[in-house]
Amino acid sequence: MSVSSLTSSSVAVITGGASGIGLAAAKAFARRGLKVCIADLGADRLERAGEDIRTAAPGADVMVSETDVCRVEDIEALERAVARRFGGTDVLMNNAGTQPGSAIFGPRENWERVIDVNLWGPINGTRAFAPRMIERGRPGLIVNTGSKQGITTPPGDPAYNVSKAGLKAFTEALEHELRNTEDCRITAHLLVPGFVFTPLAAGERTEKPDGAWTAEQTVDFMLERLEAGDFYILCPDNDVPRALDEKRILWAAHDVIDNRPPLSRWHKDWAEKFKAFVERG
Repeated sequence: MSVSSLTSSSVAVITGGASGIGLAAAKAFARRGLKVCIADLGADRLERAGEDIRTAAPGADVMVSETDVCRVEDIEALERAVARRFGGTDVLMNNAGTQPGSAIFGPRENWERVIDVNLWGPINGTRAFAPRMIERGRPGLIVNTGSKQGITTPPGDPAYNVSKAGLKAFTEALEHELRNTEDCRITAHLLVPGFVFTPLAAGERTEKPDGAWTAEQTVDFMLERLEAGDFYILCPDNDVPRALDEKRILWAAHDVIDNRPPLSRWHKDWAEKFKAFVERG
């Protein structure tokens, strides 16, 4: 489905919508005339974000909802509330995410929180919203915010990698399910951001690093690729062009094909070979 098929009667629901990519997406959809609901934690944050959207898109019809995506009852209540307010949903962006950091033998609580938000959140959202989105018979989109860390799985934050790798697999299965559902006009898409300067990624930094994209740049690219019909929306940034991402992904796949050590890109016996692979034209 193309973004241009959406109209002023279309409704977009964005989780993690109070900041970062979610807020940028909400503003972009509102500027296109869509009715928008942002769901997040923190009533004050949501109210400020709602005002930001109305400022960016004067006259926009904006709903805010304090929602914990880990709680099925919260997500189901959100779906019902959107249906009451707007009649239903046409765009679902499962964007809420967290990254407190993790280690293989680190605190279990970190693992549980990351997987609950980053993986179960989109699963909960999809299961709550998609059936009625399909029943509406209207063109629509489900966009799940993944990560390159879910594809190349670099060392350093295994819980985050597991959550995003699981989300990739889930979103692939979802698109297969949708395209094989009779009369379904909903498509699924995996947004794979590059380095984006958002509150999640900023850490102690207050200014955007030169290598990062803004959330707005990421959303503009997302909308462009949605219009083109891409499933995998693999975003570059100011440091990493698509060609380099492709080589990293290809190398990771060949760990399996060639029976190399896992994460060989960072293995002492393979690091120089990876460097030579990248440098080849």
